[in-house]
Amino acid sequence: MRLLLFLALAVIAGAGVAYLFKRDPRYLRFIGRVVKYTILLLLGVLVFYAFERLVAVV
Repeated sequence: MRLLLFLALAVIAGAGVAYLFKRDPRYLRFIGRVVKYTILLLLGVLVFYAFERLVAVV
């Protein structure tokens, strides 16, 4: 989990720096996609953990 967040933040920072230098809006779209898919993946993992705990109780 921490590695995923670290990599996502590194990619976002890199794309942000690239946007600051080149002013190309595709970098902003790329940042948006990275954020969206990172959140979806994290939610998927959290749902899996919650499901695992519910099944382990029964």
